[in-house]
Amino acid sequence: LPIGISFYTFQSIGYCIDVYRKDVKCEKNFIIYALFVTFFPQLVAGPIERSNNLIKQFYDEHKFSYENAVAGLRYILAGMFRKVVIADTSAIIVNAVYNNIHSYNGLTLIVATILFAIQIYGDFSGYSMIAIGSAKIMGFNLMENFKSPYFSKNITEFWNRWHISLSTWFKDYVYIPLGGNRKGFKRKLINLAIVFLVSGLWHGAAWTFVIWGLLHSLYRVSEEILPKIKKSSENKILNALKILLTFLLVNVAWVFFRANRLKDALYVFKNVFINLFNFELLGSNLTNILLKVFSSPAFKYYIYLVFAVSLILLFIEDLIMIKKNINIVGYYDKVKGLRYVLYFLQTILILITSMILFATNNQTSQFIYFQF
Repeated sequence: LPIGISFYTFQSIGYCIDVYRKDVKCEKNFIIYALFVTFFPQLVAGPIERSNNLIKQFYDEHKFSYENAVAGLRYILAGMFRKVVIADTSAIIVNAVYNNIHSYNGLTLIVATILFAIQIYGDFSGYSMIAIGSAKIMGFNLMENFKSPYFSKNITEFWNRWHISLSTWFKDYVYIPLGGNRKGFKRKLINLAIVFLVSGLWHGAAWTFVIWGLLHSLYRVSEEILPKIKKSSENKILNALKILLTFLLVNVAWVFFRANRLKDALYVFKNVFINLFNFELLGSNLTNILLKVFSSPAFKYYIYLVFAVSLILLFIEDLIMIKKNINIVGYYDKVKGLRYVLYFLQTILILITSMILFATNNQTSQFIYFQF
């Protein structure tokens, strides 16, 4: 299938439904409509744009703007950093373990799963930032697709912050037409379950994706039945525990999302407690993987160091953005003079990481969501 077919198909379906509902007028200019469907920055992996936001922008006159260029380049730099330094570095361990999963157990499987959570976030949010930045330079505004999702205190909040363009698409074009929450509490729970099942099938016609969707439907339904979970709290320790619990639940589902086969996912849960606290075995596994990839201890230790520094930078970035409710442009403005240090540091990390991955025949991988 053509890469990204689901994204522009969903965008086109959304337009057709909007016209049918008379929420937007039918676009008479074929060139404008074709541009809406094939707008290159977000064509192959989103964000899934709405016609009422993007089409009208094609009729505006766009002149060069210094502010838009700076904002766009900030998005692109942050996106490249997430993709190359965070996602592609994580992928080294993730791919080695999940593509030969029966050779590992215990703590190694847990670390690989957590790294996949980091990889898919860095990869997909990185692409979204690059898309938003590319469009911004030309004067077009695309919707934010991620808002620090791993700081969510529950699954409901997670889906309000993860792949926002898809989750809102399902809400507007599947959940609400099914009746939403207008037809009673039981029907609401059924509608939620259907939405997440369809979301799983959207990612692929495989049992792994179906179970991933079913798990998230179970999480959401459970939160509706146990509403206390969603109540906010001023207790920082309690909020931290909620964030950790949500991250744990998301990682449980990520096992099925990443596993090549259903039996591989089941192997992870079956063997995860074997040698669970055997840190010596974990260190040996990770060292062997990195030595096979890089064949040089110097490169291996560089990857350890750069990944640790990069995770700290990403953590601070997401924490500030969620605390201040700002995007990446606002983040760079917030750190003021330090932003020039960040520009330099992120650029150097991108360049050095790219060169090392290329030199060791481990080139940066394709964006994960190109397959959907």
